[in-house]
Amino acid sequence: MTTTVEKNMALLRTAYRLVESGDLDKAALMLTEGFTAHVPGCPEPLHGREVWSRGTKIMKDAFPDLKIDVQDMFGVADKVTVLVHFQGTHQGTFQQFQATGREVGYRSVEVYRFEGGRIAEEWVAPDLLSLMQQISPAPAPAPACD
Repeated sequence: MTTTVEKNMALLRTAYRLVESGDLDKAALMLTEGFTAHVPGCPEPLHGREVWSRGTKIMKDAFPDLKIDVQDMFGVADKVTVLVHFQGTHQGTFQQFQATGREVGYRSVEVYRFEGGRIAEEWVAPDLLSLMQQISPAPAPAPACD
């Protein structure tokens, strides 16, 4: 017999696979209509599938070969927590940084709440400092001393 927690974890793994494959429309349907995202740097939660779709599209445009490696996952009641590692090649603009062609990797700790067999809420804590360091322009070389 499959528990609700196991079903939620399977649903989340499917959502990650859909994001990897670029099927964002199908992935968005795995969210409730009133989906809520708690994102670092935003003073208030963001609401709606469109918000998730827009943010995920930005990532996929910048890192079209994005791979998502679930390193650990556990759940209790209506929540699932994930330690995930993202890898990809910086092939498009991300925030203020133009494509560098560099391969990057960073981790995120994520918590999801489920409702009615769909993802209703997320709290994400990506290591954006690491990502930004990997895609920022290399510092200029120090001047040669004569």
